[in-house]
Amino acid sequence: VHPNVSQGCQGGCATCSDYNGCLSCKPRLFFVLERIGMKQIGVCLSSCPSGYYGTRYPDINKCAKCKADCDTCFTRNFCTKCKSGFYLYSGKCLEKCPDGLEANNHTMECTSIVHCETSEWSPWSPCMKKGKTCGFKRGNEVRVREIIQHPSARGNPCPATTESRKCIVQRKRCQKEGKGKKNREEKRKKSNKDESKETRQESKGRAARRQNREQRENNNKTQPKKRKAPNKEPDLAPVDTAH
Repeated sequence: VHPNVSQGCQGGCATCSDYNGCLSCKPRLFFVLERIGMKQIGVCLSSCPSGYYGTRYPDINKCAKCKADCDTCFTRNFCTKCKSGFYLYSGKCLEKCPDGLEANNHTMECTSIVHCETSEWSPWSPCMKKGKTCGFKRGNEVRVREIIQHPSARGNPCPATTESRKCIVQRKRCQKEGKGKKNREEKRKKSNKDESKETRQESKGRAARRQNREQRENNNKTQPKKRKAPNKEPDLAPVDTAH
């Protein structure tokens, strides 16, 4: 062992030196060189830092740098995330997306162009004018449709979702809702009034009959009962038997 190499290292190092840091790592750890000023120091990490990818070998596990435009990568030729100003497409970082694709500034990827999609038209509405379906000859009818898929930035925009056209209906009078309602209300009040009047009259009649009955009972109590005269047999004249 070289005099400058130590076996009693810390931080996951298997061997190290005072000048160069870690020279080899313990099993399953990755060896990577970190630059400090003009000097590179070896360190041992459980996973490779951003901008590096790990490769395992029988004798050592190493972290190697990704391409300059990659922020993270799986291998040197396959990026998983690009640095600012580049868009990811099939493992590569591009400044401009290929034809047929568009740049997604949210994910920083090249994605397929999405066009707008709408549902079928609904049936035409009843012919109306100023919110009414009567009292006119010419009006308008409307139909609508819904947006099923909103477009992406470069996709075809959505068409109109509402259509209107002129229509003709047979002229008819509108029922005056206010007048009809007023008449119904008046009829209801009159009916309630008549019922109340009949109820009051019936109550007065019952009260009068009850009062008369009580009066008769009081009179019977205060007046003495009349005794009936005994039945007398009529006096019979004497019968003349001289003849």
